[in-house]
Amino acid sequence: MTISKEAIMQALGTVQEPDLKQDLVTLNMIRNLEIDGGKVVFTIMLTTPACPLKGKMEADSRKALASVAGVESIEIKWDSDVPNDGRTRGLIKAPIRNAIAIGSGKGGVGKSTVSVNVAVALAKAGARVGLLDADIYGPNTPTMLGVEQLPKPDGPRIIPAEAYGVKMVSMGLLVKPGQPLIWRGPMLNSAIRQFLGDVEWGELDYLIVDLPPGTGDAALSLAQSLPLSGAVVVTLPQLVSLEDAGRGLNMFKKLEVPVLGVVENMSYLELPDGTIMDIFGSGGGEHLAKLTNVDFLGQVPMDQNVRIGGDRGKPIVDSHPDSPVAQALTEITQRIAQKVSVAAIGVNNDLPISILE
Repeated sequence: MTISKEAIMQALGTVQEPDLKQDLVTLNMIRNLEIDGGKVVFTIMLTTPACPLKGKMEADSRKALASVAGVESIEIKWDSDVPNDGRTRGLIKAPIRNAIAIGSGKGGVGKSTVSVNVAVALAKAGARVGLLDADIYGPNTPTMLGVEQLPKPDGPRIIPAEAYGVKMVSMGLLVKPGQPLIWRGPMLNSAIRQFLGDVEWGELDYLIVDLPPGTGDAALSLAQSLPLSGAVVVTLPQLVSLEDAGRGLNMFKKLEVPVLGVVENMSYLELPDGTIMDIFGSGGGEHLAKLTNVDFLGQVPMDQNVRIGGDRGKPIVDSHPDSPVAQALTEITQRIAQKVSVAAIGVNNDLPISILE
């Protein structure tokens, strides 16, 4: 019995993309359909390689095709085309499809750890990723990624370093080790503008921006100079951290930067006997998200391998990918990418075909 492409496409037309609320055929997500006897092979083109819903789409597709007479086996391949949020990046001339800030109301909450692992998790999924360490007061990402220097510049342009598939620049690589970073008003703004405008990123799906902590001049200047797809706020569960994180979150809202959600870091410690110790309290991040009407992206447990890996330049999502903390960070990354793609496409508007073709 000969299977027609029309029958396959009709069956796949019943499979919904869970976020976009339309079927895969209408969204032009079915590509490279091939039929060889009873074998059906096709590619599902995702809006992000870090899609958390691949499993559901695969299961629904297989179920839909099971009703097509003559289908004996199904092979589903995956690819992605990350949509552009449509924003002009100001001083950054490179084609960067989405820019995501990760900030906090105070230091010491693990903001840079989250930034580094989100960037590496996106790269591991297959995305083109850059990491801008904009924490000019305490630039730690070179240590966390095991990078000691930048490549030789190309004329006046700064060439990013690369580690774990992530392009990275940091003020920590532009000054001598141990040199104090002292910034004042106009000098600070000038340094930030130069830092944004002089880097040769190339084309990126995502630029992750590790912001300075707090709501001071540096964070404000960066958020105003670099149009952002959205921002993530990192907090600890404790009350003092929540108060500071709330101020950071409100800063983004006042700057009209979409807040993608809240990440609660160092949420708990699992002891050898399996019991849970809430060292910094519990539930604070989720409470802040509800209070400010934004999404709660998830909890990240404590693990000494995060600290060890950070000191040795080995991010936990790469060094211990099956650990609870790495899995939590990967799931948070998937939620961030998912929200950015849905916002870029405009789920409540007509879908721009140029993005999906």
